[in-house]
Amino acid sequence: MKKTARSQANKLAKQAKHSRTDSDVGGAANPASAAAGPTGGLTVDDGILESDDVAPSRRNFIKGGSMMLAGGAIVGTNLAVARGAHAYGSDTIRIGLVGCGGRGTGAAIQAMNTTGGNTKLVAMADVFENSIQTAYRTIKGKHPDKVAVDDARFVGLDAYKQVLQTDCDFVILATPPGFRPIQFEAAVEAGKHIFMEKPVATDAPGVRRVLAANQKAKAKGLAVQVGLQRHHEFRYRECIDKLQNGAIGDLIFARAYWNGGGVWVRPRTAAQTELEYQMRNWYYFTWLCGDHIDEQHIHNLDVINWLVGDHPIEAQGQGGREVRNGRDHGQIFDHHMVEYTYANGFKLLSQCRHIQGCWNSVSEHVHGTMGSCDISDALIRNPQGKKTWQSELKETKGGKGWQQEHHDFFAALRNGETPNEVEYGAHSTMTAILGRLATYSGKVVRWDDAINSEVQLANTDAMHSFDDQAPVQPNADGGYPVAVPGSKEKFV
Repeated sequence: MKKTARSQANKLAKQAKHSRTDSDVGGAANPASAAAGPTGGLTVDDGILESDDVAPSRRNFIKGGSMMLAGGAIVGTNLAVARGAHAYGSDTIRIGLVGCGGRGTGAAIQAMNTTGGNTKLVAMADVFENSIQTAYRTIKGKHPDKVAVDDARFVGLDAYKQVLQTDCDFVILATPPGFRPIQFEAAVEAGKHIFMEKPVATDAPGVRRVLAANQKAKAKGLAVQVGLQRHHEFRYRECIDKLQNGAIGDLIFARAYWNGGGVWVRPRTAAQTELEYQMRNWYYFTWLCGDHIDEQHIHNLDVINWLVGDHPIEAQGQGGREVRNGRDHGQIFDHHMVEYTYANGFKLLSQCRHIQGCWNSVSEHVHGTMGSCDISDALIRNPQGKKTWQSELKETKGGKGWQQEHHDFFAALRNGETPNEVEYGAHSTMTAILGRLATYSGKVVRWDDAINSEVQLANTDAMHSFDDQAPVQPNADGGYPVAVPGSKEKFV
């Protein structure tokens, strides 16, 4: 790696080091270590944000917007709670949860696992009642004395606003990423400290919106963490530091993979509106998920950006739908392969695939003039393939980086610090979107053109109930518009 690129990388690493930067309930395994499994290392945290229960009768329940659950009953939400000022130190940090699926549930438990002071869950929101009920039971089972949400369980597309009206100090944003920009913006306006899951958006206008809101967050002194937990894993941190300091010489190119068997499918039910169906089956709609290159592979892309200390300047690639192309598979591809180029000439060869029965890997690798490194295993080999170093550090029990990121964040808050991970979270999100634009179009796409795109996949500001129109509509055969590389039709 050139000296300037290395210094940039060290600067970025130091920015994260003030608090050592996904797990499900009980602490899921690192996807990299589970890659050989039948689903290629996919875990609940990898985007499963709802329970598998489908309750068609809930359409009428949330038809009129957000509602509140109190003692199991549904009541109106004329809640107006004055925000309490949170003092640092040993005071209780009051937590609000927006998005009560597997990832949100896991993040809430991990936040409440932290030490150094008290925590309490004081508000919950989701678009589906069954998700809230499942999350409530799970969190209450883990932390029975830290849950006080009897009058603050809100349901509906606007339910996040009710959480932000409570006196929570800190809010977890773990809904499908298509809603991340609007919810992050609202949380900043409400003056909350924030943990938001990756990715931070599904299109370029969303990325820009997040970056703009983050300027306000900084001005308000708000701490913001993004769920790219590898920044908080000790072995990743040690390995990246060694590579940036020349352990394998100048860096030439990297490889990054998220190849596995795919995720769940939730078939349509008769009582659903189109918007509710898409929300239940959100992983398969680009406006909600960003495609799996954005929702999952972002982790691997983020590691390489972290290593290089920059984002790529262009991308070209290919992808498509080989096996996952039924009506319930929405719009997204089942494979992407992208070549990214960075300003210093460094190359990244990127693969992500959701096809069963194939070679699986969730990992990152880099090759240099003096050897190679499996970053995900924190292992360096010389040019002859002999192992010359491997990290001996042990990861945090009960969730590795997923838990450690919360330990770091809450320790910083209690110490009066305001860590902020939005910039690299937004750049890694945009790196994934850049790759998607390249595979969808079959063209070379430059960063400057991509980040300045005005193409918005959905107007989430206008969505208030499941009777609102969905951003994409099925054709007469029940299929959805899908990108065709080389087509004259512009598709993002």
